[in-house]
Amino acid sequence: MEAVYTEGIWMAESLQQSTKSQEKYWLVVTHIGDPKAAFLLVFPFTYFISKRAGVAVIWVAAISEWLNLVFKWMLFGERPFWWIGESRLFVNKQPNVHQFSSTCETGPGSPSGHAMVTAAVWWVVVSSLGSFLYSRTHSVLLSAAPFLLYVVMLVAVGLSRIFILAHFPHQVIAGSITGFILGVVLSRRVPEGRPLLFFFSFSFSLLLSALVLHAGLQQLGIDLSWSITLAKKWCSRPEWIRLDTAPFSSLTRDCGALLGLGLAQYWKPGGWSLPWAPRALSLAISSMGLYHVNRLPLPVRPQGLFYSLFFVKFVIVPQIVMVLVPGLVHLFTHKKKKD
Repeated sequence: MEAVYTEGIWMAESLQQSTKSQEKYWLVVTHIGDPKAAFLLVFPFTYFISKRAGVAVIWVAAISEWLNLVFKWMLFGERPFWWIGESRLFVNKQPNVHQFSSTCETGPGSPSGHAMVTAAVWWVVVSSLGSFLYSRTHSVLLSAAPFLLYVVMLVAVGLSRIFILAHFPHQVIAGSITGFILGVVLSRRVPEGRPLLFFFSFSFSLLLSALVLHAGLQQLGIDLSWSITLAKKWCSRPEWIRLDTAPFSSLTRDCGALLGLGLAQYWKPGGWSLPWAPRALSLAISSMGLYHVNRLPLPVRPQGLFYSLFFVKFVIVPQIVMVLVPGLVHLFTHKKKKD
């Protein structure tokens, strides 16, 4: 693996040097590929176009990110930003690379979570869009256009992760392929209309199984905090180390979102039926609401409190998008029609 890692570092250097003027573009792309963007951006946008596709997005995002966490615990992948120093292979010739505020993630590196979740979630979006276009136009060429954009997006997200030294190329490729397979498989069975007990059981089963796996690996003498130690050691700036990039943050986000999905379908089975204009208004208000929810500051000590509140934050996300905002919009627009 040493040769693979070394080639990955030189590729990152070449990418940084040749696209230095596109730095802001790469940072935007890596934010779009962030797993939390699937919950906070892709989910509301998709839900107000197609309820089934929206539910599928949050379902696929949660399971694919949970599996990514398990894979990372099992595969012990390095990250470029710390491997450069830890390997001691570049003492005589340091690569001309630098870190960014999004570089210093604290989990292991393989496979890439950004690539894996992006591939899984956006497969739901483009396959739904492709089917819609074909049903309306019967044009194979036009219905294939979303899939071309899908490939372009995966390449862009992958390159952005290499550019900021968050991942090696092979980790991005592995994440993209795994995410694509998960997207195809999981999008076929979307839990629309399932009882609350299903989501409650599923959410806490994921949480409990991950905790049991973590405890089991610790009992075997495997230190799963090794990546956090290396990230803190080699990150250029201490403030770039954020608790919301830690493995348990991903776990609580996924379990919270799934429980929230169940609660939203329990409060309002089938969702609110809105015409296109109220849907657009609901999307705008929901987006603003999720923006402020995401920006809510959480106490980082004790960590148990942080993870509990992080869990609650993502339980709230589906309530805002599926119940509260469209319910209020329906109430006011319905009342206006009556008047």
